[in-house]
Amino acid sequence: MDGHPALRGGQNPAYRSTRHPPLGPRAEPRYHSSLERGPPAAARKEPVLHLPYRELPLADPGEADQRSPGRYLLWLARHQWRPLGLASVFGVTWMLSQALLWSAVGAALDHGVIARSTPRLMEWVGVVLALGVVQAVSGAMRHQLAVTNWMWAAYRTVQLIGRHATVATTALVDEIPAGDVVNTVASDAMRIGGAFDVLPRFLGAVVAWVVVATILLSTSRQLGLVVLIGVPVLASLTTPLMRPLHAAQAAQREVAGRLASLAADTVAGLRILRGVGGEEVFLGTYRAQSERVRLAGNRVATPQAGLESGQVLLPAVLTALVTLLGARDVMAGTLAPGQLVAFFGYATFLTTPLRTVIEYSIATTRAYVGAGRVLRILAVAPPLPATDAARPWPASVTHYEDRASGLRLTTGGLYAIVTETPAAAAELADRLGRFVEDDDVTVDGVALGAFALDDVRAHVLVSEIEPRLFSGALRDELAPHGARGDDDLDAALAAASARDVVEGLAQGLDTWVSERGRSFSGGQRQRLTLARALLADPDLLILVEPTSGVDTHTEGRIAASLRAARAGRTTLVATTSPLLLAAVDHVLVILDGVVVAEGTHDELVRSSSRYRAIVLREEES
Repeated sequence: MDGHPALRGGQNPAYRSTRHPPLGPRAEPRYHSSLERGPPAAARKEPVLHLPYRELPLADPGEADQRSPGRYLLWLARHQWRPLGLASVFGVTWMLSQALLWSAVGAALDHGVIARSTPRLMEWVGVVLALGVVQAVSGAMRHQLAVTNWMWAAYRTVQLIGRHATVATTALVDEIPAGDVVNTVASDAMRIGGAFDVLPRFLGAVVAWVVVATILLSTSRQLGLVVLIGVPVLASLTTPLMRPLHAAQAAQREVAGRLASLAADTVAGLRILRGVGGEEVFLGTYRAQSERVRLAGNRVATPQAGLESGQVLLPAVLTALVTLLGARDVMAGTLAPGQLVAFFGYATFLTTPLRTVIEYSIATTRAYVGAGRVLRILAVAPPLPATDAARPWPASVTHYEDRASGLRLTTGGLYAIVTETPAAAAELADRLGRFVEDDDVTVDGVALGAFALDDVRAHVLVSEIEPRLFSGALRDELAPHGARGDDDLDAALAAASARDVVEGLAQGLDTWVSERGRSFSGGQRQRLTLARALLADPDLLILVEPTSGVDTHTEGRIAASLRAARAGRTTLVATTSPLLLAAVDHVLVILDGVVVAEGTHDELVRSSSRYRAIVLREEES
């Protein structure tokens, strides 16, 4: 989750060197929002989502209130109070127009039909028609704004998670399973948006209930009190179901997240599972977890079914009671027939506000649970602390140094390190790339931690041993945001000996890369990620075993072209390959974390038995 796991650092498209790199000049810097991938929509000529007030994704999602799930939801509401307010106005208008419709129908019956007055009848028919038009227009506007509010709340949440993932990097997936993070984006964020969808209708339901109760009280105190007291009493009957629903939904999300994580891990290691005959073991584990998800879903269904059935049963009870009392008043002569029709309509209409209140209760419960999951992600601290008053990156660097090991790299040199284990090389690469905090690494004598992390990422790139590719067009994978032209792409592919990979694709650079680049072999992925690293053209490029997955002939071609591709830049290769070691300017042997020998490959072969033991053993195997 740290940007490009296989392309760590150096990926800032806004960085531009002061001199032309060997692969061609960089494109002009472009700046995008935190989740935007690629050039602006106008340049891409792709459709973008236009909303009444702003465009998604948001340029800045803001800093969330993380004190509690409720405060987070209120924070979201404050950031979109205008569309929420406007949607609430239309929601109230929509509900009231439905409620008053019955009053107009009753008046038409009493003053037009029973009084046998055609003019009055037509007058009230016109009122009914006008209320219908108002209902249609306000309903359409309310729905449009409801979707807008849903999307803004949901996608602001998605952007917050995405932005935090780039800051928390590996600490996020170390603490929270990747499947849980994906479920939070795909499910919980949408549920949070759902609460903002229902909110305007809920407010309209409350206002409509007050207005209808007032009309009923002014017409018949008895019926008015029945409605005024009956609706909240009936709604309160669903309250005992809210707590078990909340708990059941939280438990269901937990086991569903574990299932998603299990599936993701299995897909990633499917070849290994098949190789060791572990399919049946996994299948049993997956079935057991699926059963837990099913049982958790059943536990959610029980209180939710009670709420859903309450939407039908409780309004029916209220309608029956109002109809009974109203009919008795008509028979007693204290209520006009038209008023009874209006009362019956009110009682029928009030089922809508009551159902809306119950729906809002369910949506808010889901949103509260989802907000808790979001805050769990946002609470994960990044592995590196923020640097206060960070120093600007030097205009020109003369050397990089790791004082703990004694490693010193002069700008423009092509270096290699040899270690006894890949873990030792990866540890040093992490320190040099500032993926762990270490004051021993310096740039021109200044601790690496004194510089802004964005500057470090723009100038120092670590390409790890396990190559990673992401879904999308291969062209965009190699040069994100269209920062390089076809000539640069071709030069980088040639230097990485990856031209044949692209030539073998039906659509060339426009070929769509499958998830994690699974359509490519390990060696092909390694060469493509090497080309991507060369295209990034950082001041310091650290390559960890860049040719471990390729054959000897391909490795030789890469070794021969690496110097020209990195002319004028500093490159450090962690490898035990004699072909690569013979191609660099200087080799450093690091044992137990300290440089114990250095020189050219030929010199070390002649003078260092430890070097021969490590390198020649690799050659013989």
